[in-house]
Amino acid sequence: MSTPTTPPEVDTTAGRVRGTWRDGSAAFLGIPFAEPPVGDLRFAAPVPHRSWPGVRDAVEYGATPQRAALSEVTLIPEPSIAGDSTLNVNVFTPAPADTGAALPVLVYIHGGGFVAGSPASPWYDGAAFNRDGVVTVSVSYRLGFDGFGWIEDAPQNRGILDWILALEWVRDNIRSFGGDPSRVTIAGQSAGGGAVLSLLAVPSAASLFHGVISISGATSDLPLAEAETLGRRLAAEGGVEPTRAGLGTLDESVVLELQARIASPVPEPDATGDADPLAPLVALASGGLSWGPVVDGELLPEPIAAALARGVGADKALVLGATDNEFNMALAPQAEALAAVPAAAILSRFGLADDTVAAYAEEHAASGTAGVIGQYLTDRMFRTTALALARERAATGAPTWLYRFAWASPTIGGACHCLDMPFFFDCLGSERVDYIAGPNPPQALADDVHGAAVAFITTGDPGWTPFDTTDEPGRVFDVPSRTEARAYADVELLMPAATGVGVAANA
Repeated sequence: MSTPTTPPEVDTTAGRVRGTWRDGSAAFLGIPFAEPPVGDLRFAAPVPHRSWPGVRDAVEYGATPQRAALSEVTLIPEPSIAGDSTLNVNVFTPAPADTGAALPVLVYIHGGGFVAGSPASPWYDGAAFNRDGVVTVSVSYRLGFDGFGWIEDAPQNRGILDWILALEWVRDNIRSFGGDPSRVTIAGQSAGGGAVLSLLAVPSAASLFHGVISISGATSDLPLAEAETLGRRLAAEGGVEPTRAGLGTLDESVVLELQARIASPVPEPDATGDADPLAPLVALASGGLSWGPVVDGELLPEPIAAALARGVGADKALVLGATDNEFNMALAPQAEALAAVPAAAILSRFGLADDTVAAYAEEHAASGTAGVIGQYLTDRMFRTTALALARERAATGAPTWLYRFAWASPTIGGACHCLDMPFFFDCLGSERVDYIAGPNPPQALADDVHGAAVAFITTGDPGWTPFDTTDEPGRVFDVPSRTEARAYADVELLMPAATGVGVAANA
């Protein structure tokens, strides 16, 4: 197919935009769906972007709420882009301006522990989905304290309000990009996977999508009282009142420093006087995230598991799952130092019953102490949550499909966090994929993972047996892939103590 010589242009509710052609599909980047969240709007609900005259170029990614990458070396390349207008959408489409195409739509929400991440990653490019007839949209949203911190006179869950306004933009505009607003699937990974699960439990968002894909979903469900405690503490440490006016006097860099300090306090010294390196992991596993969706009783009326158990969102199909070894690499640098420490001694710090500690340590003994603790973090934070939510949904008859990503990274080891993303987007040749998936990642696996996503987005069925409470089947993505009964049987030991737990970042 020859590429047109005239750049594609599309009319939106705010004005006309001009994108670029790429191998038969078009990209429209950095379209603002809201006014810049600065000044009086910094801690306010998002406001739809005003109209612009003429044609607006949409050929470069917009500014990102992420001001600096989560770490110097992240598993997913997610660049930070300077600027104030940080609430944007990127649209990738094979049918720009074809209002009759009515193609299914994927809306993707990035991860990053609700404090980092960027929709400008080359991995999130929608080219492969466009090739398969799916219009793809990636969105940005306010992060950390700006998005989720408690403020006395500000709306709670400003990040959720950003997601909702972005979805309303999709509803009102996607037909002009060749999409069907009645066939929208929301998806996300890590914190983004938690975001779409939160949206499933938000009554005011129910009309904006019809399907959900939660990839390694990291839920928050922060109680309102705890959110208030954290918000008041941040204001106090910043020397201001916990109000929009008071916090608005703090420079953005100061708020970022304060939110990081509060979320990751310096570990207390142990008996030898040294800082305890395991303390942050224990706090994370037991307490979850400091900044993320808050159960405020209004926008998010109740925890996700409670909402799903009551049948909230039961009319929407859901695919969810995790990689087998999400955080097993977390203690890899300490593997040698921990080798002489019995795994059971460390596991007991996570509040497990003695018999559970012994059984879990014995079951995973071959992994060494660091591997046992890493697998525990994986199971506690991700895999038990996926199984618990699948069970809640199945009990109400809601259409649900469970999966595992089991293929092991040849460079990092195990089926680690983020490893499945280049397979989901079918972008194995993209930047830094070789770092996490080696020089020759299997295309057949990408065909399986991406193909299942396309099938679900297009038909509402990913192609394997739906989850039920009798056999509890799940798809195991590997080489070759397969469907197994009781695919998550190995986490059964932890189920009584592992629901509603949040998790950390997408890196």
